[in-house]
Amino acid sequence: MLHELRNQVKRTSGPLCNEVIRLHYIINIDTVYHIKNARILMNNILENIKQAEHNCKEHGARLTSKRKQVLSGLLNSNKALSAYELVDQCKDESGKAMPAMSVYRILDFLEEEHLVHKLDLNNKYVACSHISCSHGHEVTQFLICGECQQVEEIHIDKSMIEQLQSNIESAGFHLISPQLEMKCICETCFQTPAITKN
Repeated sequence: MLHELRNQVKRTSGPLCNEVIRLHYIINIDTVYHIKNARILMNNILENIKQAEHNCKEHGARLTSKRKQVLSGLLNSNKALSAYELVDQCKDESGKAMPAMSVYRILDFLEEEHLVHKLDLNNKYVACSHISCSHGHEVTQFLICGECQQVEEIHIDKSMIEQLQSNIESAGFHLISPQLEMKCICETCFQTPAITKN
């Protein structure tokens, strides 16, 4: 179809011809941009998988092909996924169904290896955004968009957690997990007119 359009443009002149050429140029630039971004994303995923394999080997564990598949699914997503969403994603990707119990066991393994985080607020999982980092990390905090479910992993200073822990102990409680999950609205959804701003 694009070939036919080019031939038609060659036979035509004037403003319509110029507009078709301009649109063709925009489409090509947009396609190149998306292909470039897809390659960057794929390289990042492969780099993270390679580092995850290395981390597992250091702990005497193995990152099997099914574990890689689940981790890749989380790395490829910009939002948290449930075990059942991962089951569907694996089936779509490979054409083979992976039992939900297998996915739950894989997620438990990946969480123990500090490759994924479980979000208790919505019982979903996200890939750790620092798999390929070699430095120590601050306390993890997750910002979860209540509209599109996008998740952003950020870190807060340990001194804030120490202050929070002190307040908790003063109230007669003990902190079990310093992981914080905040229900928010991302900038994109905030700019959408349908969102009611409180």
